[in-house]
Amino acid sequence: MTDSSSAPRRDIDRTAAGLAACLPALYRALDRRIARDFPHPKPPEGQLALLRFVARSEGATVREAAQALLMKPNNVSTLVSQMTEAGLLERRQDSTDKRIAHLYPTDTARRRLAEVRALETEHLRQALTSLTDGELGALGSAMEALTALTHRLQPPAH
Repeated sequence: MTDSSSAPRRDIDRTAAGLAACLPALYRALDRRIARDFPHPKPPEGQLALLRFVARSEGATVREAAQALLMKPNNVSTLVSQMTEAGLLERRQDSTDKRIAHLYPTDTARRRLAEVRALETEHLRQALTSLTDGELGALGSAMEALTALTHRLQPPAH
């Protein structure tokens, strides 16, 4: 006789293992398509993540970006320096505390980010059109749960 409480545990374990295998593979497949079709050198993922954050949160500081991206501030600072040199980010000193810099995307960064988003959307749209109605429905239903799961995996803000 089997313990009925072990069935949900097995389902959770199977789901966890499936997500851990599937999500990185999905990301890599999409990333390769973007890199292939992007007309400029594709920024590394860390730079792209920082650029997306700064575009959503203009005027954020390095510390705020590091916290949001779950990265060390010195690593974000290095990315900011690289992206400033590449003409993708602009640093503006805080008016009251000169040690603090606020980050803003340049017009070039905005255009390139829009290009990446358009390519991501198009590639995903094409792939989604090949799915069955049931698969599409399941993905649509899973979106809210995946978003909630993402939030639960993030460390609490301090």
